[in-house]
Amino acid sequence: MAACANRVAEDTTKPKLVFFWNNGDVMKWLKRHAEEYYGLYGQLFHEHEITGRSLVRMSDVTLQRMGISDCQHRDNISKLILKLKLKCDILEMKDLEYKGL
Repeated sequence: MAACANRVAEDTTKPKLVFFWNNGDVMKWLKRHAEEYYGLYGQLFHEHEITGRSLVRMSDVTLQRMGISDCQHRDNISKLILKLKLKCDILEMKDLEYKGL
C-alpha cells in the first residue's frame, strides 16, 4: 500500500524547472534528445559546465565558441534548445492559468 502511495506521489511530481538543471540534467537532456550530438559534443557541454540556465541562453556564437564548428550541427542544437524553451514557456503558462493568474 505504501509503495502505491509513493508511486502516485512520484507520478504527480512536477519535473525540475530547466533553470534549476545542473550539468548532469543537461547531459541527460542532450543524450535523450540528441544522442548523435551527445556523442560528438557531450564532453564540451561537460567541460563548460553547461547548466539549464546557461543552456537556454545559448546562441549560435556561444556554441561556436564552445568548439562546435559544424554550422549544421549548431543550427540543429539551437533548434532543440528553442524547442525546450518553448516547452518550458508553455508549461509555465499552463501553470499560471491553472493558478488563475
